[in-house]
Amino acid sequence: MKRKTCLLLNLFAALLILTSCTSGSISLPSFGSTDEPAATLPDPSVTIVSAPDARAAMTIFIEAYKVESYATMYSMLSKLSKDSISQEDFTTRYKDALNSMSLTEIEAEILSALTNPNSAQVAFRVTYKTVLAGDLTREMTAPLTLEDGQWFVQWDEGLILPELVGGNKLAMDYQIPSRGDIYDRDGDAIVTQADAVALGIVPGQIDFNSEGTLLYELSQLTGTNPEEIAASYANAGADWYIPVGEVTADEAARILRMNFGGLFATPYQARYYFDGGVGPQAVGYVISIPAEELEEYQRRGYGGSEKVGYAGLEKWGEEYLSGKHGGSLYVVSPEGQIITRLAQSDPGPASSLYLTLDKDLQLYTQNAIKGFTGAAVVLEKDTGRVLAMASSPGFDPNLFEPTNVNNQALPALLNNFNQPLVNRATQGQYPLGSVFKVITLSSALSSGLYTSETPYECGYHFVELNDRVLDDWTYEHCQDEIRTSYALDPENALDLNTCYTKPSGEVTLSESLMVSCNPYYWHIGLDLYSSQRTTDISNMARSFGLGQATGLGQAAEAQGMIEDPTDAIQAVNHAIGQGTTLVTPLQVASFMAALGNGGTLYRPQMIEKIQPISGAPTSVFKPEARSTLPLSPEYLQTLQDAMISVIENPRGTANFRLRGYRIKTAAKTGTAETDGVPHAWFAGYTLAEADTGLPDIAIAVVLENVGEGSDYAAPVFRRIAESYYYGSPQTTYWFETKFNVTKTPTPIGGIPTDTP
Repeated sequence: MKRKTCLLLNLFAALLILTSCTSGSISLPSFGSTDEPAATLPDPSVTIVSAPDARAAMTIFIEAYKVESYATMYSMLSKLSKDSISQEDFTTRYKDALNSMSLTEIEAEILSALTNPNSAQVAFRVTYKTVLAGDLTREMTAPLTLEDGQWFVQWDEGLILPELVGGNKLAMDYQIPSRGDIYDRDGDAIVTQADAVALGIVPGQIDFNSEGTLLYELSQLTGTNPEEIAASYANAGADWYIPVGEVTADEAARILRMNFGGLFATPYQARYYFDGGVGPQAVGYVISIPAEELEEYQRRGYGGSEKVGYAGLEKWGEEYLSGKHGGSLYVVSPEGQIITRLAQSDPGPASSLYLTLDKDLQLYTQNAIKGFTGAAVVLEKDTGRVLAMASSPGFDPNLFEPTNVNNQALPALLNNFNQPLVNRATQGQYPLGSVFKVITLSSALSSGLYTSETPYECGYHFVELNDRVLDDWTYEHCQDEIRTSYALDPENALDLNTCYTKPSGEVTLSESLMVSCNPYYWHIGLDLYSSQRTTDISNMARSFGLGQATGLGQAAEAQGMIEDPTDAIQAVNHAIGQGTTLVTPLQVASFMAALGNGGTLYRPQMIEKIQPISGAPTSVFKPEARSTLPLSPEYLQTLQDAMISVIENPRGTANFRLRGYRIKTAAKTGTAETDGVPHAWFAGYTLAEADTGLPDIAIAVVLENVGEGSDYAAPVFRRIAESYYYGSPQTTYWFETKFNVTKTPTPIGGIPTDTP
């Protein structure tokens, strides 16, 4: 009898142990003496209810830890633990530790669990993968307590790392390499660390007798013409400080020795951008790490005091320019005393970026569009190298340096409604206007419905649409001439028969591009649409790389927009680059290069090489073909001949403004209608390599809201091309008195043209 009772008790105990690891409940049969049942007592019975699994509870805690879900982790803490630390402090404790160790990933697993009725011990392993401290692996044991039928973690800092028990903390002693430099293709510095001097003027202290010399010397130093410097303080208060620019300490030495009254020079040491910014939108700038991004950078091994790239190539190349950060990870007491070093890593030197940009050409290109709002891009025709990328208005990246006294001009820069920080060359999206006609002409030839000699009568009006009449640009010019003549002499005013601008008359398809005959291209758009070839032009545009990013990669890019027409009106608008068509200047330069090199659409690139402080470059420029234009050599030749005639033929739309231009060039004018004054376009490529020995280039220029492409964009194109081939600008604009000084007064809304 005693033995039976003992066996039953052992079974009861075993079931208790079993049910602690299982779910559900088990009802045991009654036990006791079967021979002499008690008359007054019921049969004894026990219901066993399983306790929650401590291992499962800790698994939830660990899985939440892996993804840093601190709210979930905190919800798993015992009441006593929650009383000892708030959720905010709990989260901060973890984040501070993980940020200090430069964490990238947490790996964790349960090793074992020992469970008692009201408490448990769960052993687990954690591996912290870090940037600066390598892998930190610890095996720890978490105590759990049963509260209201659920397991909760009895937490202390030792569950982060055993070394943190007692309020100890982690601290990283960072070793930060010097930031890498940025050079142009020939090794001329664009950005480097330097002793710099901020220059400014206090107008009331200027000596009138030496003002001219002061302005000349400042102009020589900063590249800003004297008239512009004088204008900057013309309406300023006598005691105002007017920023002029920044130069290196060596460059400033001469002017400082001259002791000009009113000139103030304030030295500072920082990352310095030469010439007030060479391609500032493309190159970018550095800033102190924003508070809201500090944690992200700490996880990447940054200490928080560094300057980081925040735009352009400075941002794109952060990995190379910042070098390899190093540091020593310490455990420190609450009093700040070092207890032990957990890990250490050595820093590695930064690399420098060598760009495809030609510094001199870049500065000439920036100056060529200075005073306009717009962009210009220069590509090496046969490789995709970006030789220049300018966006206007520009800005001085040195203004982002807090120790530069000229930093006071930063708010005005940031609040400029013209958005100078935007890279219009890659992010500006514009209707292309008549430059798009090279695509429509390509579609016409490829359709088989047209040849280069197909004639068309190009009159003042297009009357092929049922519900409207469209006017050619020649008619608009004629109307302008009539209005102007009437204002001057009403009795002898011009009329449609006597105005100077006549319709183009009968032209071939090739000639239509030369004279930019809108009615012919409206006709092509309508004809292809009506012939069930509704997507011919839009598909040709896509094959030219429009409606998609070029793949530059080193700058933010807009895709533009190419849509298929859904009615006849859209079809005729798209045929001349209007309607919903949007492009970027980089896209246009890219397809112009393809037209000139035989049809290869190269991926534009801005990195010539990435050069470590020692050893071979880690990356070297290599041309990358994206696709090939779907045009035969015959069609490409037709396009080239037509584009050459735009400049060389007396009837060409760019001939008048480019008189005396001696560089063989194929190009197209464009005047893109928009709200207000139209945008001016001129884009094309050179054919001068055989004569000059220099690689041919493709150039695209867009100027916002100024007028016609032939009047404004074509002269800018010319200045850029002449700067490239001759080493400096050769020809002033027709509206300048000298380089970068416009005639006074300049009419608002554009300067009237006297040519088509």
